Amino acid sequence: LSVGSLFGLSPVLMWALFNSGATSLPVAFLLSLLVAALIGLANGWFVTALKIPSFLVTLGMLLVARGTALYITDGFPQRTWKADGEWIASVLVGDFTFGPLRLYRSLFWFVAFAVILHYVLTGTRVGNWIQAAGGNAGAAAARGVNVARTKIGLFMLSATLSAFAGAISSIRTSAANPNSGTGYELEVIAMVVIGGTSLLGGRGTIIGTVMGIFILRLMRNGIVMIGVPGLAYNIFIGAIILGMMSLHSWLERRSNSGGR
Repeated sequence: LSVGSLFGLSPVLMWALFNSGATSLPVAFLLSLLVAALIGLANGWFVTALKIPSFLVTLGMLLVARGTALYITDGFPQRTWKADGEWIASVLVGDFTFGPLRLYRSLFWFVAFAVILHYVLTGTRVGNWIQAAGGNAGAAAARGVNVARTKIGLFMLSATLSAFAGAISSIRTSAANPNSGTGYELEVIAMVVIGGTSLLGGRGTIIGTVMGIFILRLMRNGIVMIGVPGLAYNIFIGAIILGMMSLHSWLERRSNSGGR
């Protein structure tokens, strides 16, 4: 639940460090990712060491991260970004031109991370550990999987990638908005659920998640085109989450009863 807040906190930290003159943009960028990774580490520690439900931990961290971003900026977007001429800006948010076709570099990052994570999840031992830890932690531990370390690593990865996305968005728009990413946590849940990920753990694919992203975006554009007010979008997201969770619950019960 804290991914949206980390999306907003990362550019604020980067803005504060860079515009203070204390660091260059590349260093500020890396430090913002480091802070996000440490927040992910804290999330994982609370969940694995203190046995606090991840829902409550990430909900608390959502408030901490968002509150920090608002405090640093006094609640106002900062539009004093001066990234022109910084090589890392062109690396992160430049574009490719293939004849008449123009593609933003952010698409490259999306595809690259999707391919890498798909390979890790399906073709490596780490991927097997992730699936096992999410499906049945007790059985995974009995087979020698370090469940706590695996979960902490996933929390850190999720937080770091959220910060990376926020940083790219900030550099592209030349602004650091402490409210950016608000509500993204619900969209993320809807995307992965549409993509076939079980909220109970142990089942999910990167390809399915990518499909969920595209499906939800198409749905969002569709409801706008048919004249549904944009403010009703969250109603739509909530209905999707409830509907897909109900479907997954029914399928689980049907599977456990032998298809009857």
